[in-house]
Amino acid sequence: MPAFAQEPLQVREIGSLHVGGRVATIEGLPEREITFSPGSPPLRMNPNGDFQVEQMYAQYVKLANPRARYPLLLWHGGGLTGVTWETTPDGRPGWQMAFLRAGHDVWVSDAVERGRSGWARFPEVLAGEPVFRTMGEGWGLFRLGEQAGWNRDPARRVAYPDSRFPLAHWDQFMKQGVPRWVTTDRQIQAAYDAYVQAACPCVVMVHSQGGNFGFTAALTAPDKVKALIAIEPSGAPPQAAEAARLKDVPHLVVWGDHVAENAFWARIRQNIDRWQGQIRAAGGTADTLDLPAEGIRGNSHMLMMDTNSDEIAGRIQAWMAAKGLMR
Repeated sequence: MPAFAQEPLQVREIGSLHVGGRVATIEGLPEREITFSPGSPPLRMNPNGDFQVEQMYAQYVKLANPRARYPLLLWHGGGLTGVTWETTPDGRPGWQMAFLRAGHDVWVSDAVERGRSGWARFPEVLAGEPVFRTMGEGWGLFRLGEQAGWNRDPARRVAYPDSRFPLAHWDQFMKQGVPRWVTTDRQIQAAYDAYVQAACPCVVMVHSQGGNFGFTAALTAPDKVKALIAIEPSGAPPQAAEAARLKDVPHLVVWGDHVAENAFWARIRQNIDRWQGQIRAAGGTADTLDLPAEGIRGNSHMLMMDTNSDEIAGRIQAWMAAKGLMR
């Protein structure tokens, strides 16, 4: 990161907002008697009525003298929340702090049905039921090692020899995991689109599941999204999407290591490469930061938590500066 990275931050404002959502009415459910705390009298509760649902929460930190032209919005991935961007599992400052120190106003959000956005009754409001990630699922999915290398006993776990994830803190990382639905993309996209209208013009940085939401938000509001940075995005718009709308919205996609030998991620990357090609064919900018190709090996899917996260943030910051996004 630049030399000014360790100067004290001069903060103008810390605040938050909720955006999007709707009022849902629930009818026909039976009443229940509930005791809210030991010793208190029971209350008869009627679960029917009108409820605020499908809203999204965001917190912002605004600097006294930002050097970036636009605020930076950080969007997390699946089964996660905005904590992704805060302190790393091993206690280092995360990318929220890194980009504040680089001169950006930084906004961190929790998508619909995650974290402080809250969730609604299911299946009455949210279709289906939540999905819970086991402690072991992410070991292979997030490419710390082969899936067979997972073990409940930390001493018996087998990671890639070059892994840059702070392996001793995997259990700490898993405390960040939250339930997610696989039926709420429409609601999540609507909330992100409302968020862009409320907080932008801006630069959007997305991770994993957040990728397709960011790509689509840029297509919907190319006048509001001034650049999009996708950290290992897991989805992209369809072939029929109008990539020409993004000719003035520079895109950067960042990839870690061990993608090619992971069938799931290799297939995802083909889809992302296809979308980047469409943007370039339409006259836009779609750059790739392939860390292994640049000699930086061992990065996991959680690049913002890896032991070289500051170095990666510095390369992303340099790209933003080169695109004229700093004052």
